[in-house]
Amino acid sequence: MKILITGLGGIGQRHLRNLRALLGAGAEINAVDLRRNIPVLTDQLQVEAGTTLEEKYALHIYPDLEPALDWKPDLVFVCNPTSLHVPTALRAAQAGCALFIEKPLSHTFEQVDELIRLVETHNLKTAVGYQMRFHPCLQRLFVLLQEKKVGRILSVRAEIGEYLPGWHSYEDYRQMYASRQDQGGGVILSQIHEMDYLYWLFGLPRRVYALGGHLSSLEVDVEDTAEILMDYEMDGRSVPVSLHQDYLQHPPRRTCEVIGDKGKILVNLAALRVDVFYGSDGHAESSSFEGFQRNQMFMDELKYFLDSLRGRPVSSVSSRISYGTGQGTPGSLVSVREAAHSLRMALAAKESLAMGKVVELTRDVE
Repeated sequence: MKILITGLGGIGQRHLRNLRALLGAGAEINAVDLRRNIPVLTDQLQVEAGTTLEEKYALHIYPDLEPALDWKPDLVFVCNPTSLHVPTALRAAQAGCALFIEKPLSHTFEQVDELIRLVETHNLKTAVGYQMRFHPCLQRLFVLLQEKKVGRILSVRAEIGEYLPGWHSYEDYRQMYASRQDQGGGVILSQIHEMDYLYWLFGLPRRVYALGGHLSSLEVDVEDTAEILMDYEMDGRSVPVSLHQDYLQHPPRRTCEVIGDKGKILVNLAALRVDVFYGSDGHAESSSFEGFQRNQMFMDELKYFLDSLRGRPVSSVSSRISYGTGQGTPGSLVSVREAAHSLRMALAAKESLAMGKVVELTRDVE
């Protein structure tokens, strides 16, 4: 198998390390990156001195996409800045390559429908990098909801907050894609994993309203704080689902609380714990995933994708459920079409933030 990685930042190198770990010398791997002297990063995002990416991973780094596609790769990993995802994916798809596209799918909806049509018309294997669906806490939440453990849902609140300058110690946070408007940054898109798992669990909201903006002293030209309220229809009722995102909290916080008419579920992704409380007596059951390593999500997602490319048996790649229907699986790939839905949610939140109004969500992707 010939694999091309476009973009050798933190996520590009993570996929490179994992591909080498899974495939060893059984795959030819090359890359595209415009930068020179790219540091070699460890799994903890520390710089590994005394070697180069070319030496460590036996790869050639092309300065541009076109000569790399002339190499005729079978699979392209799209790991460059968000604003370049769709143009890169389109060109690779036109060359007949399978695609693994990092989240978010894009920073606009421009050419997204074109990409969906292209990969579906030519039956190209594709996935978008939403590895949080392979997180054991969220998989446990999926099952609890499917089993209606806390009855009918009354409200949901998700939160993610982490200090942006602490993301990558090897680079100036002001130059990261997440900090820059021109590269598709901002907290809403950069932290879109929460949008994806809310879509996975509950589907699309009917309307979205967001408050926030660039509220801190961080030197960025994008929103660093967002409070998003979404109106969902569940069992014929209007149910509020809220999401808080910020670039400011340290220590980081990542939680989800689901309140039902028979109890509540508390998911603490940082503590790797899920607690369920039932009724007035407060009876609880707990699930702890202590010792779970973050990279395992990426590995599981990658194994799943590689198995699908090889034609090995895997579960359905369409994993969204409508609450209570029992459809879907607790860990599976996200197609380009499916990733377009969470992108639509995020872009509605950005529009609401900019315009100061409620945004109605259309339910279909062309």
